[in-house]
Amino acid sequence: QVQLVESGGGSVQAGGSLRLSCTAFGYSISNYCMGWFRQAPGKEREGVVFNSSDGSTGYADSVKGRFTISRDYAKNRLYLQMESLKPEDTAMYYCAADPRGSYCYTAGDFSYWGQGTQVTVSS
Repeated sequence: QVQLVESGGGSVQAGGSLRLSCTAFGYSISNYCMGWFRQAPGKEREGVVFNSSDGSTGYADSVKGRFTISRDYAKNRLYLQMESLKPEDTAMYYCAADPRGSYCYTAGDFSYWGQGTQVTVSS
């Protein structure tokens, strides 16, 4: 059974940093496409970054240069390092995975989701 568990969310002031973690259970992340999404109250879920198993990566324009996705294969974990946080980054952040390994760009391309971790950035 595939399970994703996020952690690392919290409350920070604008300009601060956070690192989100997503630990995968039941499969190896090495062959999966992975991604981070977020959803703010009253808004649709939006893609933050996707990362294919071949290393291809795509960031949303709103986070380019500030957020970095990475994988730790030994720990079977996905990370999202977030720098220079802004109040508009406030949202529930979700980790997602799909066994296809690639061609996963939108929420509909991902089969498995975590429960989310809240990030709140105050001005």
